[in-house]
Amino acid sequence: MSALPLRIRRLAATAVALAAGGTLTLTGAAHAATATPAAHPVAATKAAPATAAPLVKGLYQSAYSERNHVLWATASVGRPPVTQSALVKVDPRTMAVRASYTPPVTDRATGAVEAVYGIDVDDRHNTVWTTNTRDNSVAVYSQRTGKHLATLPGVNHAREVVVDERHHTAWASGFGDGTLVAFDTRTYKEKKRVTVEGAGTAGLAVNERTGTAYATDLNGNQIIEARPGAKKPRLIPTGEGPISLALSRDGRTAYTADQKAGTVSVVDLRKGSVVKTVATGEGTLAVASDPRTGTVAVANRTAATVSLINPRKGTVVRTVTTGANPNHIEIAHGTAYVVDKSGTGPQGEDQLNRIRVTR
Repeated sequence: MSALPLRIRRLAATAVALAAGGTLTLTGAAHAATATPAAHPVAATKAAPATAAPLVKGLYQSAYSERNHVLWATASVGRPPVTQSALVKVDPRTMAVRASYTPPVTDRATGAVEAVYGIDVDDRHNTVWTTNTRDNSVAVYSQRTGKHLATLPGVNHAREVVVDERHHTAWASGFGDGTLVAFDTRTYKEKKRVTVEGAGTAGLAVNERTGTAYATDLNGNQIIEARPGAKKPRLIPTGEGPISLALSRDGRTAYTADQKAGTVSVVDLRKGSVVKTVATGEGTLAVASDPRTGTVAVANRTAATVSLINPRKGTVVRTVTTGANPNHIEIAHGTAYVVDKSGTGPQGEDQLNRIRVTR
């Protein structure tokens, strides 16, 4: 997104690198888990298919660059040693791959590369940030050339990354030890580290007005709030199995994708409490908020659908069918881009699904 307007960034979650296409477990174990159905039935809504196109194998996340008008996506295939991984540049209008860049090799004997999973863009510095989950690090690439610029170690099971352009900061979640790690986007040096013992930090969001970072704690059913100047993080309860996080445009409300419950929780951040719970479908995994309309979109991985929610009413207004295993959502200009792990392309590629959030 553009570095010029003041905005709130969010990065929806994906089941990165814990298993090939698997979802995260509440204990942090490295194997797939079966999501629990929602406690309440999902309201019946008219379902329609998304527009879809095959991209590459092993899709995980995507991030839209306002500056360059492209969608960046990460892809990694298999378990270590991972030898097939790519940072992919996609035309959001045609959904065609413009370019593909291979991460650096980390082990010449096995051919393993620094596989990429989580992603966000920094349009202010024209870079792409990724998490290298298997290598406990994050990396920086040039948006202009795709060149690998830096690898930054010290993020245990690095899962997500989100950029605060206003404060020159990139936040990464370390699922392995319950940390949030902040890096300077100019110097690439670590500038802050927040740890919550026993937490499984997963999804991330940042409020650029205040510089406050938020992370879901998959193990503790809560949101971790890291506010500038605060001596310790604030812990805010949310739904069961929160794996992804998005913020409202004004930054006062958080939306969590509650994987175990199959719901989305609407959380008042000032009061520190859940004000609405919306049942969406099995395997709720990724959530995003449209800043224009306030509509919240959530990917239900097991159900292979995307639910569009009116958060004020707490209702599902539309359900859209995607390819199998939708894994991540990015919203730009009223369109939701959903990457799946369906493997239904002609060569077994995963798909990019495109859904109009507004009609």
